[in-house]
Amino acid sequence: MKIGEVAKEVGAPTRMLRYYEQQGLIEASRSTNGYREYSDEQIEHARHVRALVAAGLSTRMIKIVLNIEAPAMQDQADLCNRALAEELAQELRVVENRIVCLEKSRDAVIDYLQRTNHTDLLTAT
Repeated sequence: MKIGEVAKEVGAPTRMLRYYEQQGLIEASRSTNGYREYSDEQIEHARHVRALVAAGLSTRMIKIVLNIEAPAMQDQADLCNRALAEELAQELRVVENRIVCLEKSRDAVIDYLQRTNHTDLLTAT
């Protein structure tokens, strides 16, 4: 699949996909004419990166997370130095704070909809 199709599939502009590639977050194969070509696996990986970006992680932190998730790193947790562990712990606190904020927003919207004539919309999600 070419980059324009992948952009629609993933929900990110082509420019953003090129940026992700430049940052080493995703890879694309190249056709003989030099166009980027994405396999199903590469598209799924790009979708995962996009979700991490949408969750608010920086591209630097996404690279760390992707490395941690890599099968080769699964059994090498002892290679994590103290500085990286502290950085991950800080990022965890940031993510947890976002979750709390999102939960409050969700609860406020639910509460509001429950006070309207549109409670049927609550079960539509």
